[in-house]
Amino acid sequence: MEILQKKDIIRGGFAGIRESPMIKESRVFGKKPTQDLSWDGIGSFVYLSDANFIPKGETGMHPHREIDVISFMVKGRVLHEGTLEHGKILDENEIQIQRGGGEGFYHNEINPDSIENRMIQMWCIPEITGQKSDYKKYSLKKNSFTKIYGGEENSDDTFNSHTHIEIGVFSKGNQFSIEQQFLAYITKGIANVNHEQVQDGDFIRGKGLHFEAIEDSQIIVIYEKTE
Repeated sequence: MEILQKKDIIRGGFAGIRESPMIKESRVFGKKPTQDLSWDGIGSFVYLSDANFIPKGETGMHPHREIDVISFMVKGRVLHEGTLEHGKILDENEIQIQRGGGEGFYHNEINPDSIENRMIQMWCIPEITGQKSDYKKYSLKKNSFTKIYGGEENSDDTFNSHTHIEIGVFSKGNQFSIEQQFLAYITKGIANVNHEQVQDGDFIRGKGLHFEAIEDSQIIVIYEKTE
């Protein structure tokens, strides 16, 4: 098992965002300089950034095509503008997924508040090109996982992919285990993972994961399901 800590990632950003890119897939972003400690992804999962919008900050309108853009609010909220579901507010513990497809989309994300927020943004490459642009939104459930990405092509619940993403919210003492190869990111709290203590801002990769919440915790888990 390996652990990458957010504090070791060079802080960057653009427009009204300051971000720590934890996952940057080499197939997409090219060869990394020595000082770039970010990891490659798994399956179709190619990017994750832990970002903060400055007060009243925004990204500015920009396009995406043939990419699935996943935005997860850990703290605060954003106002969503663009060609998909213009005007929606994404609140704390909510997730939106915008499928670019062959059509593509334009969007702008805005922090409507006078305090800094925190958003995790992830990208996945669709396994089928030329699909219709689309939008889905989720709210996290307590003491369980919420599946937000991956599944069969005919599923209405999530966008289709062999790469699955689930977000878990667990109270102190709750446990879970998975057996397969995984990537996982702690976004709240402190936990034991495979008998090693981890905390908010720790990215973990390995095969086989046993998790126990030391305090109320939140975790993103990414894995491939091939059968």
